Amino acid sequence: MSEEDKAQLATIRRAEKLLAQDEDLARRIGDGESIDQAVAESTAAFGPESHSEQTQVRVAKRAAMLKDGVNPYPVVLGVTITIPEIRAKYDGRLAAGEETQDVVGVAGRVMFLRNTGGLCFVQLQAGDGTNLQGMISKKEIGKESLDAFKKYVDLGDQLFLKGRIVSSKTGELSVFASEWRIASKALRPLPALHEELNDDLRTRRPYLAMIVDDKARRMVRSRSAVISSLRHNFERRGYLEAETPILQTIHGGAAARPFKTHINAFDMNLYLRIAPELFLKRLLVGGIDKVFEINRNFRNEGVDRTHAPEFTALEAYEAYGSYDTMAELTKNLIQQAAIDAFGSTEVTLVDGEKYDLGGEWKQITMYESLSERLGEEITPDTALEHLETIATKLGLDLDAVENHGKLIEKLWDHFYTEDPHTLWEPTFVRDFPVETSPLTKSHRSKKGVTEKWDLYVRGFELGTAYSELNDPVVQRERLVQQAKQVLAGDIEDSMAIDEDFIEALDQAMPPAGGMGMGMDRLLIALTGATIRDTITFPLVKPIH
Repeated sequence: MSEEDKAQLATIRRAEKLLAQDEDLARRIGDGESIDQAVAESTAAFGPESHSEQTQVRVAKRAAMLKDGVNPYPVVLGVTITIPEIRAKYDGRLAAGEETQDVVGVAGRVMFLRNTGGLCFVQLQAGDGTNLQGMISKKEIGKESLDAFKKYVDLGDQLFLKGRIVSSKTGELSVFASEWRIASKALRPLPALHEELNDDLRTRRPYLAMIVDDKARRMVRSRSAVISSLRHNFERRGYLEAETPILQTIHGGAAARPFKTHINAFDMNLYLRIAPELFLKRLLVGGIDKVFEINRNFRNEGVDRTHAPEFTALEAYEAYGSYDTMAELTKNLIQQAAIDAFGSTEVTLVDGEKYDLGGEWKQITMYESLSERLGEEITPDTALEHLETIATKLGLDLDAVENHGKLIEKLWDHFYTEDPHTLWEPTFVRDFPVETSPLTKSHRSKKGVTEKWDLYVRGFELGTAYSELNDPVVQRERLVQQAKQVLAGDIEDSMAIDEDFIEALDQAMPPAGGMGMGMDRLLIALTGATIRDTITFPLVKPIH
């Protein structure tokens, strides 16, 4: 049996044991045992590796509801209004103790529960975190219904209330219930915000963080607002949104290690997309002059505060544009997204610091900024041996396969990216070496460099753009050189030859500017969070 099959078998056995305990609790409740008695005996029978005691209590309550003919997961309920809508309509309009005859049906998650005496109180929470009090009175619903409420309802349940809008004696806007129903029974308790909801649990169970922590809810909504802003901005500019293949026969469009998979129907290996670039350029050839895509990319590389193996990226291409066109576009996209999602180009980061994305952004060139730090002029003609000597003196590790461009970028990174405050304000770093930019046009006036920029915000790279290479002869030359580097051992920093893409260029791709930007990194720039916070469901290593 393979290790994968062994793991699957272990998962099945764990699930079967939990199902057996669920059935045991249901049987005991069906035999007339109380909830407390059924839980105590089931715990003794199944041992410490079974459900937690709190979960057993809730499973037993579920069984008791079914025994009493009550569906703990009904299909529909009489919801007529949302909690935010009630707040918007009634907040500040009722005096303490004032009642209305407005009857509503509303539902939410139970976040607070006081179920003693003849008047019970619940706090219902909507998905956006808005809260509303519910009041359940014996005089209004009767003793039998109130007893059932006390017996069945727990924190975390989804609860439906029908009743009149009132203001309590303390001035709390409330629903005075004439009916109640559990809309969905929670079988696990909510975590304690400051005790149980640690960083690991937030990452592995992000839905728990969303329930109890407003910061997690805001991140999901902010991400949606940012991406919506980008789409509307492109639409105003006449761009079309496209979808390109995720499964590809040749990985290209970036220098990155791909994930591999296999298609049984064709009996061939495939790669998960590392970038959509080469397919979006095919659309330029086909006459789609302004095109963008926001979709998932996959890179089998390291994981840190700005890198994830599965991430969302934006790429956009504009015929008859250049990297200058893309710089202005990118600046406007980011500034408008900040305004649309956060109200201003000055954003407040998670640590409380203010960061200004407004105005014009700084621009520097790679060779000139490197020369400034080294105290000597470095040009595209600087000998490889001299660059290696400088790198060795600085204590930098040399790769098995080095070239002029790789060493230039390695030296530049040493001076400019190790300290995040070096490029703190938004900065376009322009004009990269030819060797590291195989899809980029050579500079119009500078020999040995390409028309490429990288955008840095708060010390990390946020996006990149090119004046796109559209000469098929030069493109083939560049990719051949890249393929030779792969054979020489440079696996992660080189691209493969894509003859189908070059044939597309043979049909005459118009001059164009292209840009790419990570959506997760854009949220990092706008909020100061880590990449795990900005990705709703980040990939983590399983604990089982």
